[in-house]
Amino acid sequence: MTKRKVYFPLIIGIAIAAGIFIGSTFNFKNKSVLFSSNSNEAKIKRLINFIQYDYVDKVNTDSLLDDAITTMLAKLDPHSVYIPKDELQRVTESMQGKFAGIGVSFLMHDDSVAVSGVIKGGPSERAGIKAGDRIIIANNDTLFGKSLIKKAGFTEIERGTLEGNRKMSDAVMKALKGEPDTKVNVKVYRRSTNQILNFPITRGDVSITSVSAHYMINNTLGYIKVDRFARTTYQEFKKALDELIGKGMTSLALDLRGNPGGYMDIANMIIDEFLEDGKLIVFTKSKSGAVDKSFSTDKGDFEHGKIFVLIDQNSASASEIVAGALQDNDKGTIVGRRSFGKGLVQQEMELGDGSAVRLTTARYYTPTGRSIQKPYNHTDNNKYNNDYLERIHNGELLSRDSIKVNDSLKYTTPKGKIVYGGGGIIPDVFVSIDTLTTFNSLLYSELNPFIFKYIDNHRKEMNKWELYDFVKNFDKNDEIFNQYISELDLNFPIPPAAKEDLKRYFKAIMARNLFDETGYFMITQKKDNMILKVIELDSKK
Repeated sequence: MTKRKVYFPLIIGIAIAAGIFIGSTFNFKNKSVLFSSNSNEAKIKRLINFIQYDYVDKVNTDSLLDDAITTMLAKLDPHSVYIPKDELQRVTESMQGKFAGIGVSFLMHDDSVAVSGVIKGGPSERAGIKAGDRIIIANNDTLFGKSLIKKAGFTEIERGTLEGNRKMSDAVMKALKGEPDTKVNVKVYRRSTNQILNFPITRGDVSITSVSAHYMINNTLGYIKVDRFARTTYQEFKKALDELIGKGMTSLALDLRGNPGGYMDIANMIIDEFLEDGKLIVFTKSKSGAVDKSFSTDKGDFEHGKIFVLIDQNSASASEIVAGALQDNDKGTIVGRRSFGKGLVQQEMELGDGSAVRLTTARYYTPTGRSIQKPYNHTDNNKYNNDYLERIHNGELLSRDSIKVNDSLKYTTPKGKIVYGGGGIIPDVFVSIDTLTTFNSLLYSELNPFIFKYIDNHRKEMNKWELYDFVKNFDKNDEIFNQYISELDLNFPIPPAAKEDLKRYFKAIMARNLFDETGYFMITQKKDNMILKVIELDSKK
């Protein structure tokens, strides 16, 4: 038999795939080995060798191993996942809140890279790049037309689709990102002056914002939107909180809708801003029974303010820790719909080849002792992740009375409020979901291309607007909006209610392109049912 050469990285990968739980022993005091290295690991190594050297066709054993790890973790729980090395950097950057790049936001327009925004203080702003510039070359990479399409690796049928645009964006990001302090020579076409300009740029750290908006809804009610709990989120949140307190905020709407979670310790730091000293925030329990409790301190800056937490069916994990900690401590009001229901704690563990696993290592419990983890079946993670459809079917997105509770999982807060475990945080005040018609959704899909072209053709005059003036006065006579409607060339009238919704989102997306998410939310929330409910509740002193 031919002598087989086993590569070291493959051995490491196989060993970890066979004994995935062994990795957890690096993070806990219990160092007992769960599998025999002379049996299970040897069996899988031998199988991989057979496939690699004796199987009839050539097989990518690395890909095969990735699939095996993914399948193995899927049999544990829905939140233990494998992160391949080509995805790990993106995931890590998102959670660390920064990456090394040139500091621009861009969108794909007619197979070209159009700069939609330049990050203040970033490398591109310092170099002189402006919104509206088309990036055509980065070092030796041509980033427009057929060259970009080839580089992105998609077929003609994907042109203009979400998947095609994603592939092109990924190709552009790969060309622009790099190690900090490395140089990239960027060539742009500036439409306003009809010039091609060269910019040598030194890459630097670029922030990925996780607190996307904050502003005063009225004289005393502030608003902060938190998209995820990344490493930089507390600093962003604290800056926004202090700014709003300085403007006279006595009540806060903390928007966690659609927030999938993140780092538990960051969530705890934010909760600490609202709770008095010594209050239990959350506790975790591992397989060994070890309990780890987190308590608030006396450092909170909003302990005496009113707090409203907005949640929905996509608020998960750390978002639910925030909502549960405040609800169980009788602090503030939870507004919205039942949250996702994730009460499992993951720990990221590197596998040595640039990939990693996020392995569930504990369960977390709210201060009253409830687990909000919804039931799951090891063999059907799709059903678990798509229970949104079940919520639609049973009507709970439209009516609080349709939310099913388990009386055996009933808990009582210190002030006697009844709360339930076993499947997400049930809000104190229910607000049904806003329903957009398919008709409107079809029209919305055409908004971004029109808005980009309009701003691009009127950039000088559009750049004169200030945010608050824009929100109040832009397009009062509907001239620009009606231009958009006329370009749709519809052969039927738009119902009045649908037209008003469309007009609001038209202006909001225009504000997002000109300013940031704050402008978007300031406009859309004029008809946001949850915000309107918060305003109503806050007015009841």
